[in-house]
Amino acid sequence: MKKSLRRIIWLLILAIVVFAVIYAWPRAPIITAFAARGMCSGVFVMDRQPERVSQEDLSFFPISLARTRIDYGEKSVTARVLGLAKRKAVFREGLGTVLVLDIPEKELRAGAFTIPDPGYDPDTVPWPKGDLLPGTLPGGVDYDKLNAIVENAFDRSDAEPFKKTLAVAVVYDNVLIGEKYLEPSHEHTLFHGWSQAKSITNAMIGILVKDGKLDINESPDIPEWKNDGRSEITLDHLLHMTDGLHFVENYFNISEVTRMLYTSDDMYGFAISNPLEYSSGTVWNYSGGTTNILSGIIRHTIGNDTAYYAFPYRKLFHRIGMLHTLFETDGAGTFVGSSYCYASARDWARFGLLYMNDGVFAGDTIFQEGWVEYSTDPAPGSQGQYGAQIWLQKKDGRYPDIPEDMFLIDGFQGQRVFIVPSKKLVVVRMGYSMKNFDMNEFLEGIISTLPG
Repeated sequence: MKKSLRRIIWLLILAIVVFAVIYAWPRAPIITAFAARGMCSGVFVMDRQPERVSQEDLSFFPISLARTRIDYGEKSVTARVLGLAKRKAVFREGLGTVLVLDIPEKELRAGAFTIPDPGYDPDTVPWPKGDLLPGTLPGGVDYDKLNAIVENAFDRSDAEPFKKTLAVAVVYDNVLIGEKYLEPSHEHTLFHGWSQAKSITNAMIGILVKDGKLDINESPDIPEWKNDGRSEITLDHLLHMTDGLHFVENYFNISEVTRMLYTSDDMYGFAISNPLEYSSGTVWNYSGGTTNILSGIIRHTIGNDTAYYAFPYRKLFHRIGMLHTLFETDGAGTFVGSSYCYASARDWARFGLLYMNDGVFAGDTIFQEGWVEYSTDPAPGSQGQYGAQIWLQKKDGRYPDIPEDMFLIDGFQGQRVFIVPSKKLVVVRMGYSMKNFDMNEFLEGIISTLPG
């Protein structure tokens, strides 16, 4: 009996060791990297309390295993799992958080950037470019019902987190008609958009196309691709994610996307190194690596880093009133177009308005005519669910009760900007989970409050 018990104990110990070596340990540096940069951006970019960041952004397994330490003096965060697999993230003014990997920390910190002044005070400029809201709201809206729906999107202050909504903003007929925040967040609080950044990258490409600096039908000038099949990849293929490059987008395992985001200083370099798996233009594959290639192409097209860092602010954000927005770069200095843009709920709503109004914002033409139509044209092989860095409505998909012309800016953990042109509607929902939140019911309810 004692022999059998000892054998069982040793088998359990062996199983734990095998699990630790094969599964847990290779993932530990990714877990700590995620936690370090998540806490660093939460505290120093979004100006949130560490307890809230832990309870919200870092609350899911296995990220919840990590423990973080904040150094407010040097604006950095270190994270460990069981005291091991240490990773450090540092904050840089104007460029946000970056992991300390192979590039020395001193060199990373030297890359700080001063964001250009927008040249106007948003408190004195009318909505949507500014925060001066109109004295009257559009008629025909059932505001009592709308306010109840918005209120119901949040957990009660005395309840356990369930819906996990952080912010909601509703814009109808270009007017902000409803908004609410989970305290202490407010209208200027920045929220992590995750893959919503991909659509920001679409906008930056659209501006360069309008300016005649890029052609979607041409292949990018990437020397590493010159002598193989990757030379056939066009900008259009990259925008629609039909480039054919091998890339696995799985955030809950060791994959290309987790290695790119949490183990690489140069995400553009990481992404362009992936081999061709399919002929370009034949297979759709959702890929953050593809978006970071686009981000690198933007950088090379502009050609000057000072101008490149100012580009999204001068040419996009400040022109449409997004004054509470920050776009982070990787260690090599390229905007992480796949994942790291932070903006207030109002700013995400403004971005949605730009697309609802076909690239024109408060009389300012940001994109050439047809760019939004191009961006919402379904990618081959995507079964109608994806355009050019923008998600599309599918009648048999996630939003069965929403008009078919709806398209959306979509991010990890339930970040959404819904754009419904036929209803003149933009709805923003920011949160830290969508597991218990019915997006279709929420959006259908809001639409039911509108006239017609």
